[in-house]
Order: sequence, then C-alpha cells, then structure tokens
Amino acid sequence: MRDAGTPYIARVVPYTHSIHIEWLPCEGVREYTLLLAPRGETPRQVAKTEKTHYDFEGLETDRDYCFCVTCEAGQSRLRLARTGERDGTDGVTVNYLHPEDDAYAFSGRYLCSPSMVRLPDGALVASMDVFEANRPQNLTLLFRSEDGGQSWHYACELFPCFWGKLFVHKGRLYMLAVSTEYGDLLIGASDDGGYSFTQPSVLFRGACHSGASGIHKNPQPVVEYAGRLWNSCEWGAWAVGGHAAMVFSCPVDADLMDPASWRFTPPLAYDPAWPGVAEGPSPGTLEGCLTVLPDGGLYNIMRYEMSKCQPSYGRVLAYRVNAKDPDAPLMYSHAIELAGNHAKFEIQYDAKSACYYSIICRIRDSANKYDRNLLSLMVSRDCESWHLACDLIDKTDCDPKRVGFQYTDFMFDGDDLLYLVRTAENCAHNFHDANYSVFHRLKDFRRFAPMAR
Repeated sequence: MRDAGTPYIARVVPYTHSIHIEWLPCEGVREYTLLLAPRGETPRQVAKTEKTHYDFEGLETDRDYCFCVTCEAGQSRLRLARTGERDGTDGVTVNYLHPEDDAYAFSGRYLCSPSMVRLPDGALVASMDVFEANRPQNLTLLFRSEDGGQSWHYACELFPCFWGKLFVHKGRLYMLAVSTEYGDLLIGASDDGGYSFTQPSVLFRGACHSGASGIHKNPQPVVEYAGRLWNSCEWGAWAVGGHAAMVFSCPVDADLMDPASWRFTPPLAYDPAWPGVAEGPSPGTLEGCLTVLPDGGLYNIMRYEMSKCQPSYGRVLAYRVNAKDPDAPLMYSHAIELAGNHAKFEIQYDAKSACYYSIICRIRDSANKYDRNLLSLMVSRDCESWHLACDLIDKTDCDPKRVGFQYTDFMFDGDDLLYLVRTAENCAHNFHDANYSVFHRLKDFRRFAPMAR
C-alpha cells in the first residue's frame, strides 16, 4: 500500500452519531492514540487503546470529521468520514470512503465493482475497487465476514486490480480482473482465504488507458458449462465509440493461472440491423452476463445503451455462445424485455424454484431511464418474460443525482438472497460515484415470487 501512513487505517464505517475505524497492528506497539476533530479543525487526542479498532462516539450527526491514529511507530494518514444515516436503508456497511478523502487518491476516491463469494470454510469475502474518472483506477480492497455478513473486517488489497470478480473453483479462491480501465486481463489466486494472493498472470493484453481499445469487464459470475469455465468481457472504449462483445473460457481441469489454458472469442460489434434492436443510434452493448437458457444453450445477455433510440429503454440483448468451439465468435440471438438495461445487472438461475433472478436498477418510464435509486428483484421462468418480485431499495423520493444503488453482486444462500451493493448516499459525490459498499440479506426470498412456490 503506497503512502498509507503508519498505522494504516484499513476500514471506516460512519453511523448517525459515531465513526468506527479499524487499523493494522504495528509490530511491537502496545498502545495507540486516537485523534479527532470536526473537519477544518486540528485533531486533538480523545482516547488511547491497546486494541486495533475504535469507535468515536457522541458525535454530531450530518457532519464531516477528520481523524488519525498515532503510536511510537508513526502516524496514520488523516482520514475523513461524515456521520449520518444512509437515508434509512438497511444492510451492513462493508466499507466507506468519503468522497474527499485522499487516502487512495493514487487509484481514485469512490468505491465500485462489488464482488462477493462464499468460501468452503463458510466465510464470505467481499471486494470493491477504488475509482475516479481520469485516474489510474488500479486498487481493490478485500474484506471478510465470519458470521454470515453481520460484521466485516479487512483482509488485504490487490494492486493492480480493477473491475474484479471473486470466484471459487475446486476449493481455491481466485480474482479475475483487469490491471486498470481497459488494461490487461489478470487472474490471481489465494490459498489462505483472501488474506494474500499470488502474483497475477496476464491472460490478455489491453491498452491500459481510456483513449484506445482495451479490455472492459464487470464483476459477473464465472459459469461452468460444457466442461469449461466461462466469463464475459468486451473490447473497445467509450472514446472509440463503444464496446464489442467477447467471452473467454478454459477447461475446468486446466491450470487457471496458465494463460495458455484460456481461449477468447473475437470481438463482435453491435449491428443496428439486427432484428429486435431499438431504432436509432446506439453504441451497443457492454457488461454481459452469461446464462444458460431453457433451450440448454449458453448466452451472453448484455446491458444495452438505447437512450437515443425508439424505444429509449427496456431491452437487453442476448448473444449465443458456441460452446463446442471456444474460439468461435458470438452470434446475436434476440432482444429481451427487461427494464434495467442502463446499468450492470446479473442473471442467476435458482434450481430450487426453477426460476431465473436478476437485481436491476429498475426503470419506471423514459423520464427516469438513468436513475439508479430504485433497486428491484426480478424473476422469470424462462429468462424472457420478467416480473417484479419486490423492490429491495426504493429511494425514488431522494434526489436521483445524489443517491444510487447499483452494480449489485448477489448469491443464493439456502432460503436467503445475499447481495452487495455499490451505494451512493449521505452526501456522496453523486449517484454514480459511490461512497459505500453495503451488504444485504433478503430472508426467504422465494416468497416474493409466486411462480417460485
């Protein structure tokens, strides 16, 4: 960790009248001093402790505070947090980053790309990267929970690592990511439950800057199908007009860390002449989600930019994967009606209910097609006709430019649904540039879908 300060404050969680912090222990140090002040004032000593965590309590709500930790080994960076409610939403804060806290300025100032996985020992591991437009965007933070998501603690951080997805294969934890926006596609592995990772292997070279075509991806589940592991990515950049769809795969018994194990389909660019697409100019698709449909085929179902088209929202596009030939290009298949096409979504199949589920930023009408303050659970029998199961977070009464819930990663956990949300609340920079990563548990989720019972 560059320029971290000593001690290193590794986790911050603000509450209505308090701020919880955790830091890494310094070798040989038995006592730490805590300093705090309202922002703009000089921090003053408020306590001493032998522990490596502390709660600043009795604070004024809706106010910025600065704080640090000192000991004989040195002083931490001066950190920032704002007290206050997350607009009343439930869930457990995994991590928080004040939008003007420069602790990770070498990568960014906002939390993005939530990813979550359950390990064979039962622990949950969550990750998020630190991003900001026109910044290096190359750091990912990892946290563990030993109690089903009720509490979280720092595990490690990965550098370079961006747009990463955690997954477990044959009992081993992996991180599949890029080095930076449009950078090299990387994979690394952990043999100690996420506390440390191997040197990453480069699977595919990218541009490593936003002005040229490179690898674009998002944290989508790794899918096992036809004896191979599959994931999605795109080739392109906004600066060159959009992104072309790709998938990549390797045999389930291969060495995942060996670049020679992986095969890539050639990029498939969007074609406005395809049947079922919207009429009008569009840069196409991105952030594909691999799903096995009822016909038994593997499809890449993709977010679709259609704001300047007619209609202007409500469709995602499906591409068929040729699983018999992992080098073969994707083939456009059809459009699907889903009112969550302007933000990343996942689709996962629940064998117990024989239904597909997706968590989307639900669009209600064309006037709010870019809003992300309504997060909804959708359900479908066939992955074609989608129905609202329930709204998970409804903050449509809040300013859509300042509040957002997005890029959700989720998993089934018995009768419960676990989901990790990139969350912008409590004076975030804006709805997109999130300051929280929040874990949620929806108990007995199938009760919200009559077709699932």
